[in-house]
Amino acid sequence: MEDFLAKEFYYNTVGDWSITFLIILGAVIIGKIVYWFFGKIVKKLTSKTKTKIDDIIVDMIEEPIVLAITIFGLWYGLNRLEFTDFWYAWMGKVYHILIAINITWLIARLVDAIIEEYIVPLTEKTESDLDDQIMPIVQKGLRSIIWILGVIVALNNAGYDVGALIAGLGIGGLALAMAAKDSVSNIFGGIMIFTDKPFKVGDRIKIGGFDGSIEEIGIRISRMRTLEGRLVTIPNSQFIGNMVENVTAEPTRKVILNIGLIYDTTAEQVEQGISLLKEIAATNENVENNFLVSFNAFGDFSLGILFIYYIKKEGDILQTQTEINLEILKQFNAKGLEMAFPTQTIYTKS
Repeated sequence: MEDFLAKEFYYNTVGDWSITFLIILGAVIIGKIVYWFFGKIVKKLTSKTKTKIDDIIVDMIEEPIVLAITIFGLWYGLNRLEFTDFWYAWMGKVYHILIAINITWLIARLVDAIIEEYIVPLTEKTESDLDDQIMPIVQKGLRSIIWILGVIVALNNAGYDVGALIAGLGIGGLALAMAAKDSVSNIFGGIMIFTDKPFKVGDRIKIGGFDGSIEEIGIRISRMRTLEGRLVTIPNSQFIGNMVENVTAEPTRKVILNIGLIYDTTAEQVEQGISLLKEIAATNENVENNFLVSFNAFGDFSLGILFIYYIKKEGDILQTQTEINLEILKQFNAKGLEMAFPTQTIYTKS
């Protein structure tokens, strides 16, 4: 056994590798213990305080702390081994990058949680919907800025010339712009939505054959929940080149009914039918007063009465239509007004 542990493997003995492995494993276990400690004990203590900021901090730092312990164990375990100068330099860069990324992750989580806890509820209390639409964009943009700065700091700490890297990216800027033209178009579409306000979150719209309610408006894409319950992701550029019908913005819902009475109906009965329709519309509280009724057609098999009415914006559309139709059926049947169905009379000469 001693001979096996004394064998060299990549500049170090098997025994040294085993100890390093145990150190790294121990760091992971300690990290799990710390995570359990935060979840079972620290969170219970912070939940008893009046402020929520300590709950947010504890909730957001527990996972980055576990990762930090793991990174330390990895650094300590590998640092006790013998490597070439190249590998030492490479591992040093990796450690710096991991530490910077971990700190960036912690900051991004904290900022995101504070926005969700304190700023988002404030925007929900305001009467304007603009801040509700802009807040997700600001939140995502702030998160992106934090991560970009974190990556720059990580590369800088690792010894890379960040200025040269940025300058190198500028060389391919034209090609990148060509490749990202669709994204740029989508961003301009998002700006158009926020400035022109053709619709807002919660509005029901129709576009490109889709009919549904807007759940989210982003800077690049928007999400719609269709009437079938499906989630549709729409690039914002589609709102620039296509017509958008905002159903929610309609002041009233127009309903057109064509009622056909049989040809045996007398003129007096037609007038009675028109009066009944006017009375039905006038007595329904969800119908506007600008309804229209007209004896407008001598059809192939019926006498046509056109009935147009408008349901108020706050009214239940389906329920109001049901009430109107049921009332028409009841009163027409009560007055002996018989509705027509497709018929054909054939006359023969004897």
